[in-house]
Formats: sequence, C-alpha cells, structure tokens
Amino acid sequence: MSKSTSSPQTSETIRVFFDARFTRTTHHDGISRYGSCLLEALLGAVEGTGIEVTAIISDEAQLGLLPDCRWIKLNSPTSPQEVFIARKLNALGADVVFSTMQVMGSTGRNYGLILTVHDLIYYSHPLPPADLPAAVRLLWRAYHLGFGPQRLLLGRADAIAAVSQTTKTLIADHRLSSKPVTVVSNAAEVAVAGVRPVNRHDARSVVYMGSFLPYKNVETLIRSLQHLPGWTLHIASRIEGRREAALRALIPDRAKVIFHRGVTDEEYAALLEGATALVTASQEEGFGLPVIEAMAQGVPVAISDIPIFHEIAADAAMYFDPDDPGAVAAAIDRLTDAELWSEASAAGQKQAESFDWDSSAQALVGMIRSVHAQRQ
Repeated sequence: MSKSTSSPQTSETIRVFFDARFTRTTHHDGISRYGSCLLEALLGAVEGTGIEVTAIISDEAQLGLLPDCRWIKLNSPTSPQEVFIARKLNALGADVVFSTMQVMGSTGRNYGLILTVHDLIYYSHPLPPADLPAAVRLLWRAYHLGFGPQRLLLGRADAIAAVSQTTKTLIADHRLSSKPVTVVSNAAEVAVAGVRPVNRHDARSVVYMGSFLPYKNVETLIRSLQHLPGWTLHIASRIEGRREAALRALIPDRAKVIFHRGVTDEEYAALLEGATALVTASQEEGFGLPVIEAMAQGVPVAISDIPIFHEIAADAAMYFDPDDPGAVAAAIDRLTDAELWSEASAAGQKQAESFDWDSSAQALVGMIRSVHAQRQ
C-alpha cells in the first residue's frame, strides 16, 4: 500500500475507490487506457473538493501505467476472492466505488457503486480475449448468450457510466438497467496539435491501429488495396504470428502491407505524421480511440459507416461500407485531393476537441456526488 488509505476523514470527505485492476502491466489496451486517463483527470478534478480518491490495483506492476496516487492492492478481478471484495472495501471505509467495468463483486456492500459499460460488441461477436483463464472464457461465452446476466450485474449498481452516447442508447434500447446512466466519455490521450504543416494527400500511405478480432474486419482493409495500386497499409499494432500469416495470405498481388508488430508512441506518431489517413473497417466499436487520436493530430480518417463513428467523428471523416473493399478504397482515394485533405485535417482537429478527459472527470465527479447523496 502507498500513500496510506487511513487518513483522517472529516464529515465532508467522500472516500472514493477507483477500480483500476483492469490496467495492463506493460502497455495499454482500450480499457486500461480509459481507466488510467480518467483516473489522472479525476485526481485533478477533486483537488480541494473533499473527495479522496484511492486506486484499487491487483498487481504492483500496474502502477507503471497509472498516475501517482494513493492506492491499495486487492485481489485480481478474475479471482474467486472477488465475491468478498465488498467486505474489504467496507472495512476500508469506502463511500463510493467506481469500476471501469461492470463485473466487480458487490455482495454485502455498504457503499455507493458505479459500474461502467463500454459496449455490447461481444453479444454479436462472443469470442473472448485469449489472455483470460480457460474457466473465465467459458463463463464469458455463457454470459454473452443473452442479456439476462448483464441486467443482473448492472442492477446491483447505483448508477451506470457509459463511455459514449451510442452505448447509453444501446443500454436503453435493450432495457439493461433502470438505474441512471451518464456518459463518461473516452477521449484522446494526446492534446489537439497545431495545424499540420505538411499536406499528406499524396503520401499514398494509410495506418491501422487496433486489435485483430473478427469484428475489427482488418481483412477488408487488406482487400481494399486491390483498388489502390501503389499504396501502403501500415498495420501498427501487436499481432500473433498465426493471425499475421492468415492476413498475409489475403494481400493482393503487388500490394504492400507492413506489419510493424507493435510500435512505441513515438513510432506511432511518426507513422501518422507520414500518412494520408488512419483507416478502420470495424463492423462494431465501443468508441474508437485511434480515430480520436488521429483526428487530434490533424490526420484525416477513413472509417466505417457505423453509429459510434458518426458520434465521435461527425462530419470530419470519410465514411464507407465496412463490408465493401471498393468502398473503402474510394473513401481513401477521396483524400488524394489536396484541398479536401486539408479540410478533413482541420475538421478532425476541431471535432476531437469535443472529447477531453477533464470533461469526463467532471461528469464522474457529478455521479459520485449524486450517488453519495442518495445513500445518506
């Protein structure tokens, strides 16, 4: 434990425990980055407010990807001990607990609970993450057979955080919870940059950053190169060898695809700097952080015509049917017009300003105060 959690509590203090146990230990994934960035912004937002924030971790290696703050080490969220975590938090004097997921144990809790829903993708694409234990993967598949288990989990909370308006709408459409739902939006980790000094309409280079699950639909991006002679697709993210081999088999003749197998932040920034666009053909998405981050840097985006992307990119993107390689190519090709490229670059930067972590933290502070007041 660091920065003791047992400091004196005044009558005005609200002791908040932030569940950061889904933080990675070496590099962020989407949920890990969401939690880390939101926690950092929350710590700034509560300064001088009487709200005391303690991060919950399950591995001290997670601290390397988290902001400096008070923390407590408890069990892994996939451990059988999870059923007892509420007792531990009761003993620590928790007033409100916020989790970046919806699966946190809660039996016997004496505190307010805010759970987070990122998306409903796995109901239509139920393949579990490969890094989960085998037993957890089986539970994962059973959990996503219907909405009943999700309703039970969300019914335990006092309030629900949704990472986007699209997710909030889906929660309502599927009647997943009668509890109040507030958007605590994802945002770019990088600040909006200045105007791009170089127009890359003629770079003939596009970048993909993301995972390789079926719904990410990377296959269509590769097939689109058949209609884009002379272009290069840079696949920046880490990829397992067998998955890379399967994708390589789809590369059209004379097309160029570079698998970077993971890049540093600096290397990724350099790839974007030299690219005509960031591309993604996702059939569904929880938010689309790479899209926001590219727009913030003035990089135009060519993306799937799906609701969440319209929410985050609005009129700043080139949209396409994610199941049509020709449509993907046509959207990318539009950005070879120098004037349109400049307009898309500027529009993307302006749109990216709509999402920032400080605003998300303020939304969470409002939820914390509301939940705490309801339990008094």
